[in-house]
Amino acid sequence: MNLFKISIANIKEKKLNSFLSALLLALGIGMISLLLLLNQQLDEQFRKNIKGIDMVVGAKGSPLQLILSSIYQIDAPTGNVPLAEVDALRKNPFVKTVIPLSMGDNYQGFRILGTTPKYIEHYKVKVAEGHVYNASMEVTLGSKVARVSGLKIGDTFASSHGLDGAGDVHGDRKYKVTGIFQPSGSVVDQLILTRLSSIWDIHDHEKPTTEKHEDHAGEHAGGEPDEDGKDVTSALIQFRNPMGLMTIPWQINQNTSMQAALPSIEINRLFSLLGVGIETLRAIAIIIITIAGISVFVSLYNSLKERKYEMALMLSLGATRTFLFLMLLIEGLFLAVIGFLSGIILSRVGLWFFSKAAEQDFHYTLGRFALLPEEIYLLFAALAVGAIAAALPSAGIYRLNISRTLAEE
Repeated sequence: MNLFKISIANIKEKKLNSFLSALLLALGIGMISLLLLLNQQLDEQFRKNIKGIDMVVGAKGSPLQLILSSIYQIDAPTGNVPLAEVDALRKNPFVKTVIPLSMGDNYQGFRILGTTPKYIEHYKVKVAEGHVYNASMEVTLGSKVARVSGLKIGDTFASSHGLDGAGDVHGDRKYKVTGIFQPSGSVVDQLILTRLSSIWDIHDHEKPTTEKHEDHAGEHAGGEPDEDGKDVTSALIQFRNPMGLMTIPWQINQNTSMQAALPSIEINRLFSLLGVGIETLRAIAIIIITIAGISVFVSLYNSLKERKYEMALMLSLGATRTFLFLMLLIEGLFLAVIGFLSGIILSRVGLWFFSKAAEQDFHYTLGRFALLPEEIYLLFAALAVGAIAAALPSAGIYRLNISRTLAEE
């Protein structure tokens, strides 16, 4: 007699009970697997984009909002700050790098970011086609922007005011595409980068043309923009040593019109808030898996009661009690494997839907569907649940009285 064939035949015979047990296991495992996938990919995205940025300065408001809008480009800015105050930070001996950012427009929902060459250097992105912008109203596209928008080298386009694609179009001034970046896996993939002067030109139509050209020349010559009463949205700061972290944020918050936000603190705070919800979902998933184990136990227990005569008959024909025990155990393990595989598939479907929503709202892609090392432990957990749930009722095989059972029937 083939153990596996008999076990599979028994599962097919109890289609409804088997389906319910496997479904509960799949739901619990799917939830935990999806949480693992999201946690791993979100953590990777957050850590990668934050690397090397010790502080962000911008208008006073929510520190977390300042971090999200300036580093991850997924929130509205807190306002504008004078470029002169930002540039003053360069004189501080504890400051290594100051990267000003200016935003406020978009094209097809992709943000147009005015900045300096140091932003490109910081994220170590390389140009795939064309060259980096070197004049006002020239732009270099992130790889995703180029792919989704269809823009090519030499194309021109008009930006829309705001960050969501629904603002008024600046039809009188158009940007020209001079380059496309290689995919980097960083926030640059979803940005349109240009000079700070481009953003000022778009929104400052009252300045004389000659004055604007002087701004451009100053920015180009020194690699950094001229102050001249200009505003920027925020700036990314890197310190030379830990003393900067200890002294500069307090000085900025107390003595300037800006606020200083520390990415490491704010992102840890964000993850701690998210962690409450994640732990709750994980607890629910564990409860579902436990219920699935109970379901397998009840199913096999009832099956054993219903099939006592069949079991006694098989024993009388030469089958051993261990053989019957293993047969029921394999049923539980088989249901566990089905539940695990179904849960893994469900988690990937859930990740696909989540990725589509994240890409539509924030242009972030969460598309890594490979099996995680942690999910191997999920397989062992599922097998343990199936084995324990099957072993408990299956132990009744050793207490089965063959002659009494056959006589009762």
